[in-house]
Amino acid sequence: MKLDITTLDGAGAGSVELDEAIFGLEPRPDLLQRMVRWQLAKRRAGTHAVQNRSDVNRTRKKLYKQKGTGNARHGAASAPQFRGGGRAFGPVVRDHSHDLPKKVRALALKHALSAKLKSSTLIVVDDVKLADGKTKALAERFGKLGLSSALIIGGAEVDVNFGRAARNLPQIDVLPVQGINVYDILRREKLVLTRAAVDALEARFK
Repeated sequence: MKLDITTLDGAGAGSVELDEAIFGLEPRPDLLQRMVRWQLAKRRAGTHAVQNRSDVNRTRKKLYKQKGTGNARHGAASAPQFRGGGRAFGPVVRDHSHDLPKKVRALALKHALSAKLKSSTLIVVDDVKLADGKTKALAERFGKLGLSSALIIGGAEVDVNFGRAARNLPQIDVLPVQGINVYDILRREKLVLTRAAVDALEARFK
């Protein structure tokens, strides 16, 4: 399938032939959901923790004798029901990540790209390079292209001036092609690929 290529100024720059095996799939929400869940779980630190009754520095001596007082049967003062005692069933340090096959992750990325193309929110630009890193000038260009919420994927390296100008714009993310991922694609309204990014993606999935 063919898709028109534009420039940052909104002018035409020819067209590009997109691979049907990457951009022409019927999007599967279940795959996208699995991939997003895997990404969000993997980036969780898992360092949340509390003091349980074995961690609290309190005496382990029995509060009073077992029988004859008329009170409830209690042991150490570090029990959760006492003020200053340990936390019952609190979070512990653990790894939240889980396994997802590599082939499933690759397929999910293809489906995310196909979903953007099917919804007409995929834009291919010739290149993303600026003579200076001025945010105001770049915002005006984005206004002409209708980019208010977008993920922009450059080549192997993002132009320094372009990255500097775009980092102050809200809801605009810029990544090199090796950093493309399903979560960032889906969280922005539009996906902008450079010609170099399209070539790199097609070479990656061959």
